[in-house]
Amino acid sequence: MAHSLHRRAFLQHASLGAALATALRAKEAGSATHFPDRAKRVVVLHQSGAPSQIDLFDPKPQLLLQQGKELPEEIRKNQRLTTMTSDQKQKSLVGSPFPFKRHGESGLELSSLLPHLATAADHLCVIRSMHTEAINHDPAITFMYTGSQIPGRPSLGAWCSYGWMRETANAPDFVAMVSGGRPGDQPLSSRLWGAGFLPQRHAAMRMRSGADPLLFLSNPPGIDRQVRLRQLDAIEGLDAIAGTSASGTSDDGGQADVALHSRWQAYRQTLELQQLMPEAADLKQEPEETWRLYGEEARRPGTFAANCVRARRLLERDVPFVQLFHRGWDHHEEIVARLPIQCRETDQASAALVLDLHRRGMLDDTLVVWAGEFGRTAYCQGAIDGGAYGRDHHPRCFSIWLAGAGVKTGVYGETDEFSYNITDKPVHVHDLQATLLHLLGFDHRRLTFRTQGRDYRLTDQFGEVVGGLLGDA
Repeated sequence: MAHSLHRRAFLQHASLGAALATALRAKEAGSATHFPDRAKRVVVLHQSGAPSQIDLFDPKPQLLLQQGKELPEEIRKNQRLTTMTSDQKQKSLVGSPFPFKRHGESGLELSSLLPHLATAADHLCVIRSMHTEAINHDPAITFMYTGSQIPGRPSLGAWCSYGWMRETANAPDFVAMVSGGRPGDQPLSSRLWGAGFLPQRHAAMRMRSGADPLLFLSNPPGIDRQVRLRQLDAIEGLDAIAGTSASGTSDDGGQADVALHSRWQAYRQTLELQQLMPEAADLKQEPEETWRLYGEEARRPGTFAANCVRARRLLERDVPFVQLFHRGWDHHEEIVARLPIQCRETDQASAALVLDLHRRGMLDDTLVVWAGEFGRTAYCQGAIDGGAYGRDHHPRCFSIWLAGAGVKTGVYGETDEFSYNITDKPVHVHDLQATLLHLLGFDHRRLTFRTQGRDYRLTDQFGEVVGGLLGDA
């Protein structure tokens, strides 16, 4: 008698087959990096809201000479503007009130707002020629870290976790932390550290300030470590009854129970994290030298400085990808008053993290990325008189910096005298993503995941590795 295959059963079998096929592809692709890596760890310091490159990294004395004059049409070239300034009658050029000086043997020019970063100048590669396609915050930051302006794609850290496939690691692959902000600042979505359509184990663990760094990690009352161990033994016993070992392979060579194995893995990792994460988050163990380096602000849980110390502690404990988000850089008004405050919150700790990794011998194989989602305009938003003006969004050029992992130090790329258009060595967001993956040992064209009928990758169908950023180029 022929078997009747119901629709639900068919879909269950098809789904299991697709999951197993994807798992095998992942294991094959991620069993090792595609080539020797330069960076074994990465820490991303994202400055949410878009810092002004003109006031921090890209000095333009010509703007001061033309202060108050209209932005020339031949410079704007009829490019898209946001609705916040597109109808503004006068787009007055405004130079930076913050002087620049050269620092280090490289002579890197940095704003007076970054005195601590100046001490690390010879470790930095400042890219002045970044550009993106998005002009508003949410699509721009989503594009920066998922490769698409449309939500739903895996984040950069999730792609790396998927590529590494560290099945036996005791530490998580990816941890995210958020700091800063005030009412009205741009919100941040978990998609920036999420797994998208990748298996959810590749999403970041969101680390919070306070005694409980991870939600639902602590044992409830009446449950201790011994009880947890007995639970794992019981699950292994159920695996044996089902003919499936805890490693995910069936005794008879058949298909593994993927769901049961995943649950067992989650329980096992939780047991490990209950020891690792509270210890990594406990800054009371740090010596006084740490607070001198990172600043007294680092003693306050939840601050950017405290998160930088935590990031270093996580990197030391085999967490390969740490991402920090600091809100408050969206200066549409009062930029002269508010930008120095934002820099005081972040400058010392950013520099300290680079110098700390260097003195511990970790900077050679750790990549540090400091970035926003786009830049700010050369013309002011609002009236230039009175000093309450700000700067609008500007996707055509912005500045970020990299440090470590053999990245070439100094300045890469140039913009025109208004910091409005790129004149040399443009670096698209997809190019940056391809280069970061390259430093981590991945070919961005081969790190793919098949879903919805096609292979997806972080850089979609674009992106080129920027050889000029590599130390041997």
